[in-house]
Amino acid sequence: MTLAFVVPGLDEASSEKAIAILQNRLSQEQEAALVLKHAHWNVTGPNFIAVHEMLDPEVESVLAQADETAERIATLGGTPDGRADAIVRHRTWKPFDVEGRQSTEKYLEALIEYYDAFIADDRKAIAELDELDLVSSNIMQDHVAALEKFQWFMRSHLA
Repeated sequence: MTLAFVVPGLDEASSEKAIAILQNRLSQEQEAALVLKHAHWNVTGPNFIAVHEMLDPEVESVLAQADETAERIATLGGTPDGRADAIVRHRTWKPFDVEGRQSTEKYLEALIEYYDAFIADDRKAIAELDELDLVSSNIMQDHVAALEKFQWFMRSHLA
């Protein structure tokens, strides 16, 4: 990886490691927005409108997180990769596997499971970034707080 520059207070090796971690998170954030939109289009049955309308603001929230992550990569001198093939290339998590029109319950259960991994991966990134770049770690911490809150919404909807 060739950095455009190194921010003050970080060395090149730490910057490169932080960028790699952030790129992985960016790829999952982008995928999560697609997964949520897929669920938004395909939920059916009881509580359809509530779930359908609940998902769109989360799509926007996750896209805002992706934008913030991409901008942090650029701030660190890297080049964020937002192409569709980057999502697959950087995937270290289990793909979302619900297809077609399904019940709100089935989609919410699958999204909760997806968020379990998403949040766990972000928390792992936080631990790694704590050693490399506290600013990047703080950004990820804010993302986790928002993801956990939405996961609580989904769990509460099924309760």
